[in-house]
Amino acid sequence: MGKSHWRWPEALRLGLTTLAFIVVAFMQQHALRQLQAQTGEQLTDVEYERQNAQTITQMRLLANLPSFGFDNLVADWAFLQFLQFFGDSAARQVTGYDDVPAFFEVIVAKDPRFAQIYPYLSTAITVYAGQPQTSVALMEQGLPLMDPYHQPTGYLAWVFRAMDEFLFLGQGQAAAESYDRAAVWAELNPDPQVRAAAEYYRSLARTLRRDPDSRMAQINSWIWALVNAVSDRSRQTAIENIERLGGKVSRLPDGTWQIRHPEDLR
Repeated sequence: MGKSHWRWPEALRLGLTTLAFIVVAFMQQHALRQLQAQTGEQLTDVEYERQNAQTITQMRLLANLPSFGFDNLVADWAFLQFLQFFGDSAARQVTGYDDVPAFFEVIVAKDPRFAQIYPYLSTAITVYAGQPQTSVALMEQGLPLMDPYHQPTGYLAWVFRAMDEFLFLGQGQAAAESYDRAAVWAELNPDPQVRAAAEYYRSLARTLRRDPDSRMAQINSWIWALVNAVSDRSRQTAIENIERLGGKVSRLPDGTWQIRHPEDLR
């Protein structure tokens, strides 16, 4: 009588969740055996397409399966699958990045407070998949459920949302609101450097309210995107846009960036 026992509903929930992961794992193992059969051979485009379709099917399965209290585990697993998918450059040359949102639909649905994923969400969906509307929609789904006291890096989600709205959708006023929210959240961060950045976000918001098409605000937003980029492609996109707007970007020997504004080049 002194021992603790699981109640039947708890054991059932755990069993169903475990079964769900076994099904997904089996699908992955089946795909792996198929790939291993190609030992030493280059995969064909058809095989890459099949692998891509199977991965996205797995994500849709996860999105629709109940998690029974294991939401965080499901979200973590989906993020690991995204990293594997995103890093497979050979496969992405064939299938592209259009299906990237499927991973984040799982993550945001299961664990919207997973604040660390939002920079990846914005970069992968907006820069790589070219779907800024989807990126903003997913952030709209997750942000109301976050708390700056419990997710101190949540301010970054507001900043990336502002960048998607301003730089990719041309929604200057919406971006101003997001920058203001980023400033409020940044001020609550325990890191003094993050708190100091709050005024920078507010200044961008003020500029956008005065001039929603401000070139200076665009350059400053792209500079922030460059410094905080999570991939080579997003860095290159930022550099190209800074220089398109009249700035100049160079890399210093210590690895830091030197950015000169248009007025500095006159």
